[in-house]
Amino acid sequence: MSNLGMIIEERSRDIGDFLVGRLIPFRKKRMIGPFIFIDHMGPTTLGPSKYMDVDQHPHIGLSTLTFMLEGEIMHEDSIGTQQRISPGSVNWMTAGKGVSHSERTPEDMRNGKVFNAHGYQIWVALPKELEEMEPEFHHIDGADLPKWNDDDAAFTLVAGEGYGKKSPVPSYSPFFMVEVKNKSTYELNVQGNLKGEIGICIVEGGILACDQNIEKGNILVSKVEDVCKITLQPNSHLLLFGGEPFEEERHIYWNFVSSSKEKIDQAKNNWENKTFPMMDHDSSYVPLPK
Repeated sequence: MSNLGMIIEERSRDIGDFLVGRLIPFRKKRMIGPFIFIDHMGPTTLGPSKYMDVDQHPHIGLSTLTFMLEGEIMHEDSIGTQQRISPGSVNWMTAGKGVSHSERTPEDMRNGKVFNAHGYQIWVALPKELEEMEPEFHHIDGADLPKWNDDDAAFTLVAGEGYGKKSPVPSYSPFFMVEVKNKSTYELNVQGNLKGEIGICIVEGGILACDQNIEKGNILVSKVEDVCKITLQPNSHLLLFGGEPFEEERHIYWNFVSSSKEKIDQAKNNWENKTFPMMDHDSSYVPLPK
């Protein structure tokens, strides 16, 4: 998804063991492991007068991870992919040296009925040596993701490695994304189960961290790698994400991510001049923001 106008204004604060903010990037924390951008889509109601239509736009230097909680999206891209995603499944597109794509409400859902849409679009930066790799696309059904329970808390390993398990989503650096849902109060301790920087996205409910209640819509970043102890309030829903940070700084401009400012400038020029890889069957075009 194009992030034009979608980065939520920073509201960050320090509560002791954690930084708390509204999504990433925010000023005190530009990345969490290799995760460089999180866009919260919805929740919103779509229907006859409003559908999701994100026109053709470009990416370099990253993988996009689309994870829907409600509703469905049709993904199409310049390498020929046409893939519908439903809740619980994963669309994983690796842009590498350059790819264009669009995301739209499927045609068969434009039937006058009202439906909900809610999900996350996440960007995972590529290692420096893979920033110029060939573009790829992978779709993984939710049934194929590792799932397990601890007491009444349900876990899903959406991507990467953690808890001694490995997701079928391709990974190009050490990272993780874990979904957690609980019914009653639950003590979460990830020590020994997740490696690297740790972010906590509160989708529903809330948590108790450092004697403070943090409600849904916030992201927490642990100040200590590999260690995180929090209490989940009843009926909460979390996304844990993070991993090993890169040594090199990552630059971000619009939809372009790279360790090289020159590569970003070249991508900007290619998009403006329409020499960037484009979709054959889609003439839509999101202009480069100035």
